[in-house]
This record gives sequence, structure tokens and C-alpha cells, in this order.
Amino acid sequence: MDKLELWKMAVSLRKQLGENSTSPIDIFTLAYSIDLLSIVYYPMGEHISGLCIKGDRNNVIAINSSMTHGRQRFSMAHELYHLNFDNDPLTVICSKKIGEGSEKELQADQFASYLLMPPNALSEMIKQVKKSMSDRLTIKDVVRLEQYFGVSRQAILFRLTEENELTLQEAQSMRQNVIWSALSLGYDDALYKPTPEDKRYKTYGFYIQQAEKTLKQGLISSGKYEELLLSAYRSDLVYGNEAEGGEELD
Repeated sequence: MDKLELWKMAVSLRKQLGENSTSPIDIFTLAYSIDLLSIVYYPMGEHISGLCIKGDRNNVIAINSSMTHGRQRFSMAHELYHLNFDNDPLTVICSKKIGEGSEKELQADQFASYLLMPPNALSEMIKQVKKSMSDRLTIKDVVRLEQYFGVSRQAILFRLTEENELTLQEAQSMRQNVIWSALSLGYDDALYKPTPEDKRYKTYGFYIQQAEKTLKQGLISSGKYEELLLSAYRSDLVYGNEAEGGEELD
């Protein structure tokens, strides 16, 4: 499958989810809106970024919540490729390293890159950060690009080397001091940090909807409903969120 076809797939999914073909997207919010999809956040260790389980009546995407927010965004986009365009009914476990693995994994990485950073949008942003087209991208430019598209340093360097905007040597020099490079330029560091430890276990989407539906239909007791929610790491729905205090939020 060539890159043009993967780009078309990314544009198609953007439109399906109600987004235009160029703007930065909130990939998590869009994923929550997909029918029959449960999303689980769970710390999976150092080597697994996520997994996709496709079933007859429902599907599951799990994201490694111990990885950085930017990497989790890329992982979600990667798993959406398996969910929507990988025709085999399967369970796929995806590694942390971008740009390695089987042919399907390489395609999923390329698709994820296009979904989060459409080629025309990336090209336009590169024009904006460069003083002239002959200039080489600096670390300042790279930080601005990754912040704009909401991706990890690994993801932006992967893409910029693919586009021949950086050499492998230039990219390697930008893999160090990632958080400091953003903070020193005035950016927040949330993109480069994992989910806080007390929030790394969570389930969203279809599973929660079905638990609520079966309770309202009288198919399960309130006790069983709470048991289902607790097994999905949603104690907030059982015991409430004490931090809100019941006040009106805007």
C-alpha cells in the first residue's frame, strides 16, 4: 500500500468523524464517539504502545497510559488504522517503536502520522516556521511543530525524516532534553509527560454505555452495575468525584 492511499484513508476517517482535512484534532474525543468501541487506558510497561481487539459485536482499543500524552495520541491514531482498515478479525499488539515491525505496523504508523499531521497542513506549517525554504529546521521549529499537532518528539522526527526535512543525524541530535527544549521556549510540558499515576486506569465508550443501558432496562441490579463499573476502573461513576463538590462548572 503506497503513502498516497494511506493519506486518502486518513482523510476519509477525518471526514467520517466530522473533521476537516487539515486542522489539528482531538483524537481521544473523536475516538470516544465511535460506535461499538470501548477504550481502555492501562499501564502496559515499556515496550507496548497499545492494542486493538476486533469482535463481532464490539471492539476494544487499549492505550498504554504510562507513555507520554503525545505518544498516546499517536498510539490512538495507529490503533484506529487497525480498527477501520485492517480487514482481518484480529487482536493486534503494537510496539513502542515507530517505523518498525511488520508491513501492517508500518502502514498503521504512516496512517497515524497522516491522520494527526496531514501532509498539506504539515507543509504549510513548515513554510511558516522557516525563514526561507533553503533553511534547515532547528530544534525551535521542531518543538513548534510537535506542539501544534500534539505529537511526541519521536512522532515528529519520524515524519520529518520521512519528508526529507531532517537528516537522520539531525533528528538524532534532537532526541535529547525533550522536555527542557519545550519549557525553555515557553511551552507547557504536558505533551511530554505520562498520565498521572492515579489516573492511569480508565475505561470509556461502549462498555460504559452498555452498563448504563442494561441497568435502565432492568437486566442487572444496581450492585452488578457498580461491579461492572469498578472492574472498568470507573470508581468515579460509582462514588462520585469529590473534587467537583457539586458546584456548577463552566
